[in-house]
Amino acid sequence: MKKFEAAKLTKQQNYKLLSGSVIPRPIAFVTSQDEKGMLNAAPFSFFNVVNSAPPMIMLSTTRTAGKRKDTSLNIEATEAFVVHITDEDTVEQINRTAAPIARSLNELERTDLTCVDSDVVSVPGIEQAKIRLECKLDRIIPLGDKQEGSDLIIGEVVMFHIDDTVYIEPHKIDSKALGAVSRLAGNNYANLGQSFIIERPTE
Repeated sequence: MKKFEAAKLTKQQNYKLLSGSVIPRPIAFVTSQDEKGMLNAAPFSFFNVVNSAPPMIMLSTTRTAGKRKDTSLNIEATEAFVVHITDEDTVEQINRTAAPIARSLNELERTDLTCVDSDVVSVPGIEQAKIRLECKLDRIIPLGDKQEGSDLIIGEVVMFHIDDTVYIEPHKIDSKALGAVSRLAGNNYANLGQSFIIERPTE
């Protein structure tokens, strides 16, 4: 078995080991906007649920040479964003928004995705997403150092939008119909594949 002391590895080496080990990871497609209303859209695979009462999610955005992601700057400024669950129908369009383009440009113009107004927050969502979560910022927690660390963003979900094709009464999601896509390492992605059931112990 290989052993690696994390403190002796570079940022890229640690990232490769983490992103290849912690799999599969759900992909949050996040829309945000700055104080002037300029829209930004970007995917993040450091993403998950962190609380249910109130409902809260987290995503982590990296810093490179001290430069923060536009998404993080926008969320800090407006305290609002929308998270979409990436699925088999949207993943290729979403991937087009991952390029590191100028802050003044709208990534959605590279796609065929269309915007739709949100109900609670000011940031629009994406119409084609089967699930979208309107979020208000709870807190941003800086991780690591200012140059190469990350911003851990925790948001409270204030409105769920669930497409009829994936909703099951009462308040359940049809995972097969959703067709969520996950991130592996590098350029590799995966769908849900075969599922199985293991009963949870009751005592």
